Amino acid sequence: MGHIPVGMEMFSAADEEQWQLIARQIEATDYYVVIAGHRYGSETDEGISYTEKEFDYAKSCGIPTLGFVIDDKAPWPNTRVDSNPKKKKKLDAFKSKIKGKLVHFWSNKEDLHGKISISLIKSMNTNPRTGWSRSDEAIGLEVTKELTRLSTENANLRSELEKLKKDREEQLDKVRDVVNIMHVNNRRLQVRSSASWEGATKYSTTLLDIYLAIAPNLIDENPSIEVARNIALNLHGTGYFSNWPVGKNIASNLIADFVALEVLETSKKKHSVNDKENYWTLTKLGKDVMKRARRIQLEEGIVTQDSEGNSAAEES
Repeated sequence: MGHIPVGMEMFSAADEEQWQLIARQIEATDYYVVIAGHRYGSETDEGISYTEKEFDYAKSCGIPTLGFVIDDKAPWPNTRVDSNPKKKKKLDAFKSKIKGKLVHFWSNKEDLHGKISISLIKSMNTNPRTGWSRSDEAIGLEVTKELTRLSTENANLRSELEKLKKDREEQLDKVRDVVNIMHVNNRRLQVRSSASWEGATKYSTTLLDIYLAIAPNLIDENPSIEVARNIALNLHGTGYFSNWPVGKNIASNLIADFVALEVLETSKKKHSVNDKENYWTLTKLGKDVMKRARRIQLEEGIVTQDSEGNSAAEES
């Protein structure tokens, strides 16, 4: 139609700096078109989709919004339909929000094309906006130079955003892979309440549960024996034997597993020459795994505890 579209799918809103760029693009637009299908899409840390966040911001800026929601009777591939009940509920709520203003329903791409074209023409007639000026209408050489500079800057920013988006997606994939590996690796441990190993309680758990138990105290650093105590506290509660309640060799093997998964590394902090302890800390990947694990568990339906929220203890 001779206008300049700004497709929001070209941007990644993964962090606050990128969101500021997106917000500026929205502020500069004359009309905002939102098309809703059967998927809610990627979500922000606040738990709403990036599309819904952009839609809300456009409305807050007073930009005319045009909504197009797919007809529930329209044929649609099952692979492009949200099956997660929570996402389905959020999508329904978002569609209701879109329907709060004048909305059109569409059933295929030809239908969508026609309705968007007609709606834009009507909006431009009833609610004219500033629009853009042609380059030959710009006044002065300085304006031309500024446009050239901005065009170059825009191209560089797009390239940087694509790289950031790719890096973030690779990092998220790695986090998900590590969590799934931890989840499927079971461990059987003993926790003793006294100096004797006779009568020690046996537990069956996963590497994921163990990691989530020790990770908070590894943000800074923790010695190996404290890692063992954190495991015992998580499995057994208070009352464990303070001097290696979990076998020293068992704790060392678990730490080695986490090092192999690249979530733990030796601490680089300086300690007294008389301090013979081994100190451990989380890697960057380890911190991401800790922050994202619970959310990934919910998305994948991973259960790490029994129905009463307790780790599974075996009979001695």
